[in-house]
Amino acid sequence: MSEAEDINFSCQYGNGTFTIAIDIGGTLAKVVFSPLESNKLKFYTVETERIQKFVWLLHSIVDEHNDGVYHNVQIIATGGGAYKFYDLLMKEFPGVKKIERFDEMQCLIKGLDAFIHEIPNEVFTYNDQDGARNVVLPRNSSQLPETYPYLLVNIGSGVSILKVEAQAKFTRIGGSSLGGGTLWGLLSLITGAQTYDQMLDWTREGDNSNVDMLVGDIYGSDYGKIGLKSSNIASSFGKVFQNRRGSISRPNSTSSITTSPHSPIANTTSHTDITRRNRKFKNPDICKSLLYAISNNIGQIAYLQAKVHNVQNIYFGGSYIRGHLITMNTLSYAINFWSQGSKQAFFLKHEGYLGAMGAFLSA
Repeated sequence: MSEAEDINFSCQYGNGTFTIAIDIGGTLAKVVFSPLESNKLKFYTVETERIQKFVWLLHSIVDEHNDGVYHNVQIIATGGGAYKFYDLLMKEFPGVKKIERFDEMQCLIKGLDAFIHEIPNEVFTYNDQDGARNVVLPRNSSQLPETYPYLLVNIGSGVSILKVEAQAKFTRIGGSSLGGGTLWGLLSLITGAQTYDQMLDWTREGDNSNVDMLVGDIYGSDYGKIGLKSSNIASSFGKVFQNRRGSISRPNSTSSITTSPHSPIANTTSHTDITRRNRKFKNPDICKSLLYAISNNIGQIAYLQAKVHNVQNIYFGGSYIRGHLITMNTLSYAINFWSQGSKQAFFLKHEGYLGAMGAFLSA
């Protein structure tokens, strides 16, 4: 379980109602709530595959912050899990005031708008050179931040891209199946990492140039004619393919099995061969390479959508980011590189809780 920083927020409900907002995604389940008479919001996250632990968390919130009383509790749910686990919620919380479900996309926008307009110092930019810088958005005659139109690139298990033209007015214009679930799934398969945070920790010490083929590996220097530095990635995981020779044995000529060059049998490698080859590549290097690959891909898709729809500002949300500096720098770099500095990437301190925040406000 992880916890985000509390924030001050005036959010009291009448009649002593205790509201717990949840957003159950494909990878993570999030909760937002405000202890009665506190004017604070609290944020927690549990992996969705540990759904029973998430249910226990909800029970503990009621015990600790509502004296174990259930009759005045309302659970406001969004995300796919609000439907997938609805029967479980009804079974576990039969005595609550109500369990209500809201549309995921509407909650995302409602939550993001609240963070942008009502929470000070929530929005920031990031790159390795300047670090994190809080953003003060220009205001209109009504003293509201001038934000519309903007893109929300919400990166969870997959990616959804929404164009927001005004409050509660939005269109889903694109997305990708290559998101946080892709990174988590592939790295779990390749490295054996047990948690998402473990993989992110590994990226901090990794060197992707041991795995990726760089422009300098091909040209020996920069390719200045088209604006590519020698350190730019030419092929993600390209060196894994490049270094396969000499470490993989082939059936010898005395084999009793006759195969063609294209036969699956002819290209079969033993487990020992694969293990020997894979020892050349360290888990931190692999983690960093795949994080770059996924993040650069998302950044380029986001830029293209912003270009097609003539949108200047791009907000990145979702639990994929986790305040991870390498991830944010990669997304910022991709937007700046492809737009030649004409478009801006924005981040949020509570980027993973947009849906849960929107569900909370929908109550």
